[in-house]
Order: sequence, then C-alpha cells, then structure tokens
Amino acid sequence: MATRRVATVFGGSGFIGRYVVRRLAQSGAVVRVAVRDPEAALFLKPMGAVGQIVPLYAPITEEALVARAVAGAEEVVNLVGILAERRRGDFARIQAEGAGRVARLAAKAGVARLAHVSAIGADPAGPSRYAASKGEGEAQVRAAFPTATILRPSVVFGPEDQFFNRLGRIAQFLPVMPVIAGETRFQPVYVGDVADAVLAVLSHAEAVGGVFELGGPRIWRFRELVAYILRETGRRRKMINVPMAALRLGAMLAEHLPGKPLTRDQLLLLARDNVVAPGAPGLAALAIAATPVELIVPTYLRLYRPGGRARELFAL
Repeated sequence: MATRRVATVFGGSGFIGRYVVRRLAQSGAVVRVAVRDPEAALFLKPMGAVGQIVPLYAPITEEALVARAVAGAEEVVNLVGILAERRRGDFARIQAEGAGRVARLAAKAGVARLAHVSAIGADPAGPSRYAASKGEGEAQVRAAFPTATILRPSVVFGPEDQFFNRLGRIAQFLPVMPVIAGETRFQPVYVGDVADAVLAVLSHAEAVGGVFELGGPRIWRFRELVAYILRETGRRRKMINVPMAALRLGAMLAEHLPGKPLTRDQLLLLARDNVVAPGAPGLAALAIAATPVELIVPTYLRLYRPGGRARELFAL
C-alpha cells in the first residue's frame, strides 16, 4: 500500500508559512508544521483533511527536535527568519546556525528536496547582522545539502504582512508621514507567488540546487510606496524626510522598548536597494506570473481609510 509523501515546514505558522502549508496540503502531502508554539499553529489544520496537517514542537535551535521533524520526510521547507533580535546573537543562532542545522539533519535523514527561503541582499559580508546571517545561513545550507534550492524574496506583501499594514497604521494615526531613505528601491512580491515558487522548486527537477530571486513586476522607491499608501488609505498627510542621524538615535532608544519597533540594523537594510539582481532567475523562470501590488494591497489597506474598520464590521 502506497504511503502519502510527508513534507516538513519549519516556520509554517508564519506569514509565508500559512500559504506554503495550504498549497502543500492541496498537493496531497501530509504536512508537519515545525514551530515553537504548536497551539498557535492549530489554525492551519482546517486547510487540510483530518490528520493531514500536524503542528509539531520543533524549534530550529534544538538538534533532537529538528531531527525528529525531518525524519521520514520527502520534502523540507525552511521559512524561519527574524527581523530583530530578542537577545544578542539571535540572528546567528536562528538564520545561520539554525538554517545549517535543518539542512544537515535533512541530508542525514535522506530528505529528497530542501527549499530554503532566504532574502534578497543575503551576504555573509553584508553591513547588517540580518543580511550577514542570511548569507551565512545560505552558505551552511549549501555546504550541508548541495542540492538545496534557495529562494530570495524582496519585501513580501499580503493581507497579513508587516510592511504595508504597518505603514497603513502610521498613516492612520500620525499627522505627518515620515519617509526613511526615500530613494531606496524595493520590488514587493506577493506572498502567494512566493508560496507558488516554493512548491515549484520542490517539484521541478531543473530547480534543484538553484538560486531564485523573487520580485514583483514593478520596482518602487520607498517614497513612491509611501505616497501610494496615502492615496489608498485616503489620508492627506505631508510626507516628511527624516534625517538618518535622527533615525539612528531614535533606533538606539527604540531597541530598549518592547517589540523593538525600529533597530539600527533595520536602518542599514532600509538604506540598501532590495531588488532582483540583473539576470537572476526569478518567478518567470518558474512559470509564475508576478502579481502587482495594485491588485492585492488595496483590499486590505482599505481597513486604514477613515471609517474603514467600521465599514468592514458592518459588512460582516
């Protein structure tokens, strides 16, 4: 009797993870969702049949638990990443050492395919700890699992994102709209396209061992994105350029606040373009048509329009 294939998704309850889990379940796989908080991942279970989606306690930092999560799996996806450290060294522990651990134990377990989601700008010699740890993670993954496929998305957007939603909230509550590094370029990519790319590299033999940079159909300057958000939220706000020196001081103070709303490391990231490198394989190479910001983002930015939340509740 044939057994169903098993796919393990580290970070499956996160923003990108929920889309990847849904698509894997739709493809017929039994999906192990390897997370730090299995109860917080229970919302994923209705995406599959009874018993098809299995939340599993497996922090990426724990050797034995990672080994258990990948045992018997045919496919492994690593989506785990952080934008700010809770403790000094978290970037290295999670995005470098953790990524290497998943790859090494997946190889040891005989996993056939590994998809590792990194980020555009990943570079072991990068100026930010985030980018450097992402680059080191890629290196460790490649050393342990040479046929792993690496995906590097730009800023990812979708209803649950922390990019457009955060800027929408700022537009909603502040009398002016701060602009940080307004000329920095971004190539926002839809979360559904990223999930489709993950499924594509797991199933296409020609993607094995490749590196794909994922961006949307349009490159935006940060200033253009802010102006677009103001238009879509119906907020008349003056855009104010914030000097980087003032931001560094604010970030130094903010790093001591709960949730770390802004860090000096994030400022280093904001100062660098986040676009697909010329000639790099991307969504088109995987036969995926990139979804424009304008098609998706207005559907959830409307919550930040005057009376937006009240209208949504009334519609329910």
